[in-house]
Amino acid sequence: MTETVTLDALDRRLIHALQLDGRMPFSRIAAAVGVPERTVARRYHRLWSWPALRVVGLVDGGRTGMLDWIVRVRCAPEALETLAVQLARRADTSWIAPMVGGTELTCMIRTQQPGGDGRRSFFEQLARTAGVREVDAACVLRPVAGVGGWAGRLDALDEAEQRLLRPSRPGSVPPTGSAEAARTPAPALSAADNALLRALSHDARADLGRLAAATEWSESTVRRRIGQLRDSGVLVFEVEIDPALFGYPIEALLWLDVPPAGLRAVADALAGHPQVAFAALTTGPSSVFAMVECRSVSGLHAYVTDELAALPGITGIESAVTQRRTKRAGPLLAPLAEKRASTASGRAATP
Repeated sequence: MTETVTLDALDRRLIHALQLDGRMPFSRIAAAVGVPERTVARRYHRLWSWPALRVVGLVDGGRTGMLDWIVRVRCAPEALETLAVQLARRADTSWIAPMVGGTELTCMIRTQQPGGDGRRSFFEQLARTAGVREVDAACVLRPVAGVGGWAGRLDALDEAEQRLLRPSRPGSVPPTGSAEAARTPAPALSAADNALLRALSHDARADLGRLAAATEWSESTVRRRIGQLRDSGVLVFEVEIDPALFGYPIEALLWLDVPPAGLRAVADALAGHPQVAFAALTTGPSSVFAMVECRSVSGLHAYVTDELAALPGITGIESAVTQRRTKRAGPLLAPLAEKRASTASGRAATP
């Protein structure tokens, strides 16, 4: 019999704390929330082992000269599962979601800047994959909401607890996509840096010994380099957990038509909406993309017809409900996708 995952108040406070700082010591969290350190550690390892929770280290592509794309793939129903798993196994993909209906999936892909090296691009390869009927790619120009975590899981700690837990780092990182960030030189990453970042992408809470082994650095060098990468904005942490565990089982993707004059006002509004897990200004027919989490279909309806409809800059909305997640922010498949992978493997050409 499979144990049901449920979150109580302490679990939620732990998750909130980890979103503030993914490598925060359990002792510090315990002191802030007033429980023994062993209790906090036990809660974390319970959630991690289900597996319901992962903390991953992510590279901010905007700081390293990379481009992020929101990609919609329409395909034959029999190709959907295989394609989702194949894309999930790539290191450059994230947030893969087959949509309800069985003929479309959406994901994010990170690429180099366009170049003239004569090689076929990822998008050309994807379009030629067996079963794929149409590929649409919109470049992320600037994230406008959800950077630093979805607000729906950031309300468990009170202000006093958050002040105790907020990282006090010497560097001040400009927001991703800001004019200041655009002027920030992209730091050079060594082979050891890339090995460190790969290890953190699998487990941001890996101990210094494991990270030292991956990089062939000393533990003190690893600790110092993690701090430098965080202060420069290259390295950020993300807590991966299913919004359904917070009571938000309905996830929808929205493509909003907004004329240029209304973009700033719409972006500012989305940043304040608790339903919005992520939103960005993009290229393509729709200039704004948003991922929203809702308690029910009626809640999604209310959000679209009340809050979004009240924004004067939006002239059109396309929406789709996700069926499940094959992959979230980190490099590993979601548990359900991993179970399906053995049966899906080999049914179509790898993109």
